[in-house]
Amino acid sequence: MPWNIITPAIGVIAVVGLVFIVFKVCYRKCPPNKAMVVTGARGARTYIGRAKLVVPFIQRVDYMSLENIQVDFVSKSEIPTQDAINIRVDAVANMSIDQDPEVLKIAASKFLGYSIAEIQETVAPVLEGNIREIISQVKLVDLIKGDKKVLAEKITENVSPNLRDMGLKLTTFNIQNFSDQNGVINNLGIENTEQIKKDASIAAARAKSEVAIAQAEAQKQANDAEIAAQTEIAVKQNELAIKRAELKEQQDIKLAKAEAAKGIEAENQRKSKEIAEADANLARQEKQIELKEREVRITERKLEAEIKKKAEADKFAAQQEADAELYSEQRNAEADRYRREQDAEAQKFEAEQSAAAKKAEAEAERFSKEQEAAAVEAAGLAEAAAIRAKGNAEAEAAKAKLLAEAEGLKEKAEAMKQYGDAAKQQMALDTIKVYFEQLPSIAEAVASGYSSVESIKMYGGDSSQLTGQIINGLTQISDGINESIGIDLKSALMGVLGAKALGGDGVTINMGDSTQDSE
Repeated sequence: MPWNIITPAIGVIAVVGLVFIVFKVCYRKCPPNKAMVVTGARGARTYIGRAKLVVPFIQRVDYMSLENIQVDFVSKSEIPTQDAINIRVDAVANMSIDQDPEVLKIAASKFLGYSIAEIQETVAPVLEGNIREIISQVKLVDLIKGDKKVLAEKITENVSPNLRDMGLKLTTFNIQNFSDQNGVINNLGIENTEQIKKDASIAAARAKSEVAIAQAEAQKQANDAEIAAQTEIAVKQNELAIKRAELKEQQDIKLAKAEAAKGIEAENQRKSKEIAEADANLARQEKQIELKEREVRITERKLEAEIKKKAEADKFAAQQEADAELYSEQRNAEADRYRREQDAEAQKFEAEQSAAAKKAEAEAERFSKEQEAAAVEAAGLAEAAAIRAKGNAEAEAAKAKLLAEAEGLKEKAEAMKQYGDAAKQQMALDTIKVYFEQLPSIAEAVASGYSSVESIKMYGGDSSQLTGQIINGLTQISDGINESIGIDLKSALMGVLGAKALGGDGVTINMGDSTQDSE
């Protein structure tokens, strides 16, 4: 085997062996009946029924038994009771190290390394002190005649805190015996014994009396029972005789009914037999009739079959002949239809060729007309543009003239501000007068551009566009007067016309942003 394989294998085995040895040395497992105390740099820690990895030389492991510790207590000296009677006490206490983590640490600090005997010797004086304390509070009679369980509970309640301070837990405490050297407890026993004897004698006499009474009562009850039994027997015998007579009577009635029923049943059976025979005869006759009817039906079916067979043969022959004629006609019709289809296909082809030729001619004619229309449209648009430019120029000239006159009126109005509302009204009226005097000339100038045109063709637009352009030129002139001198010709004209319509003399003229009223 190559060394390059053996060497790594030996290394792995060595590492595994070393890990196993370290684990074996460091691994500590505590059974459930012991407490493991691990002491190290961070103090002591306790574990019960668990495992722990311990670092050798740094941590120390000790064990304490959690098993029951029985302490047999016998008082070394007499203990005085509440009524000053000295007694000795024999008791048994069962305890163990408390498993509470905090109390377990206390037990470890006090009993770590102690044996069971050493713990018993340590606990015995504590028990004796508590027993003396409790017994000194109770009288002897109560100790002897009282409930020892209550006394044990008092001692347990008194001694448990002291044991807990030592890390121990008291599980049971039982008092076995009380004794004294002066015979006081025996004397209490003699008194009880005599009382028991007295109670026993009284109980014996009472029992004998109760036995005699019970015997007499039993004899009386036996005699009464015998008389009652004989009476009951006589009553039962009488009831039995009556019952027998009733049963005999019922038997006779039932026998008579049975005889009568027998005769009735015989008569019914005879009638039933006769009816059955008649029914059988009727059934036989009906059966014969049914057989006859079946024979008739069979004969009818036989005749029907023969006639039907002959009719079907005739029908088949006629059908074959008709099928032959139909087949011949169908073949002739198919040949005729094929000829017509061929003629129709030829006519369809000729029509399609003629339609294609006509369509080509129509397309050529349409293209020619479209070209002519495009040329006419282009000429019309050029002529309309020239006319519109001329009209606009003349309209601008008229507009400039009116604006110049309006400026003169505005200067006149500035000069006439000091004259008041009457002068302003007069200026507005003069402006309106000039405007309406020049309005025909303006309209003529705008429309004269189109007077030399014989006809105007509109393409791709609204025919009212030309009229709108003429009216728009007039509107621009009135708006220019309003902007230059502040006189709204539309409002002034509407004011004059409104006043005239109402028959008044007042006139309202809108002068820019102000409104002037005159009476």
